[in-house]
Amino acid sequence: MPENPLSPRRRQVCAGLGAAALSNAFTRPALGQTNLVTSDGAPVKVIEVPFVVTPNATVRAMLDLAEVKAEDVVYDLGCGDGRIIIAAAQLRGARGVGVEIDPKLVETARIDARRAGVEERVRIDEGDLFAMDFHDATVVMLYLSESINLRLWPKFVSQLKPGARIVSHKFPMGEMAPERTVSAGANEIYLWRTPGGPR
Repeated sequence: MPENPLSPRRRQVCAGLGAAALSNAFTRPALGQTNLVTSDGAPVKVIEVPFVVTPNATVRAMLDLAEVKAEDVVYDLGCGDGRIIIAAAQLRGARGVGVEIDPKLVETARIDARRAGVEERVRIDEGDLFAMDFHDATVVMLYLSESINLRLWPKFVSQLKPGARIVSHKFPMGEMAPERTVSAGANEIYLWRTPGGPR
C-alpha cells in the first residue's frame, strides 16, 4: 500500500473519516468546526492549511520586513510551532500571540517558548483564527493561503489600528498590491498596511 501523502497534522485531523468524507474535507472552504463526523459521531475539525515549517532565515526576513520592534505586539495566525513569535520576542523584545488549531502543535510551541526563555512575552492559544480578536496587534504574520488571506482582510481592516503591518510568506492578497515584496529563499514575502496609517 502506498505511503499516506498527508502530513502528520492532516492525518491526525482526518482519522476516522471515510474516503468520501475525506475528499469532502479537503474541498470545503470552512476552517474549524464542520458538519463532518467520525464513525462514532464525534465532530471533526478540518484543518484547511497543513503545517509547513517556516525556515529560520525566512522568519528573520519577515521580522525585518515588518520592522518589528520591542513595542510591537506580533500575532501569528496558524502559528504552528510558534517560531515566528518566539523569534520576535527573542530577537526584537516584542510580545507575541499565536493561534493554532492543532493541540499538539500548541503544546510544542508552549514548550519551545519556555525553553527559549520568552514564555512571559509569548502566548499560544488553541483555536480557530477566524474567531480570534486582533485588536491589540500591531503586526500580523501569515503563512496560510491566498484565499484565507482574502477572507481575513476585512477583519484586519475592522479590528487593527490604521497602519498595522501584515506580512505573508508566499501567498499574496488577491489583486491587492503589497507595499513591499522581498525574496526569502525560494518564496517571496509580502507587506501590507491597514488603511489610514503612516507608510
